[in-house]
Amino acid sequence: MRTKLTGKLQMSRNKRHQKNQRQARANSNHMASEYTLHLSKDKKLKKLIEQNGVFKLRKQKNVCTWLCASIMSQQLSVKVADVIYRRFLNLYQGSEPTPEQIVATPPETLRSIGLSNAKVSYVLNVARFTLEQGMDHRKLHKMDDEEVIEYLTQIKGVGRWTVEMLLIFALSREDVFAIDDLGIQNAMIALYKLDRTDKKQFRQDMLRIAKKWSPYRSYACMYLWRYKDNAPPLKKA
Repeated sequence: MRTKLTGKLQMSRNKRHQKNQRQARANSNHMASEYTLHLSKDKKLKKLIEQNGVFKLRKQKNVCTWLCASIMSQQLSVKVADVIYRRFLNLYQGSEPTPEQIVATPPETLRSIGLSNAKVSYVLNVARFTLEQGMDHRKLHKMDDEEVIEYLTQIKGVGRWTVEMLLIFALSREDVFAIDDLGIQNAMIALYKLDRTDKKQFRQDMLRIAKKWSPYRSYACMYLWRYKDNAPPLKKA
């Protein structure tokens, strides 16, 4: 009897688990169809969607470490950025360090993994800011995009582009348009036949086109980055 009861309980749990999985897939598919249908109204993006499939944004809880990794990756290839980030984690037995651990790390140790003096300084700035001002993901989620940008660009070494990447890849914000990203600019020049000679007009043209993608401009950026494989070398998970 006990075995039969245990079996029934297990079957019941399995059914609930399967139901939850089906619901999760349904919700994911609904979201994907919602943004892909919207972006597919743009024929240029529609082709990129068909070529690259569906993307999903994921929230990251350790925002401090993500931001440090983003700084480390700047102006590097994806391969080199990955190597340096692995070296960084190895300083802390392979785990993501706390801000306290980063601050306690001697600058020469951070330089030894391949970071420039400037990047060492910026990484330490991020860790100190986290300890002094706070960078908890729950705190940032309460802010709108511009508030997050204003808050984090107080950190020396963290610019608007870096925070825009954080908004997309760490905070899972769906409507961020990284207008200053070179990859986005190059893709839009090629796809929409834009001219960057007049910088002011160029930005206006980009904003005009991107306005049609709202409220899913982050996904549009992800497809544009895949155009000629020019995605930024960032830690996404």
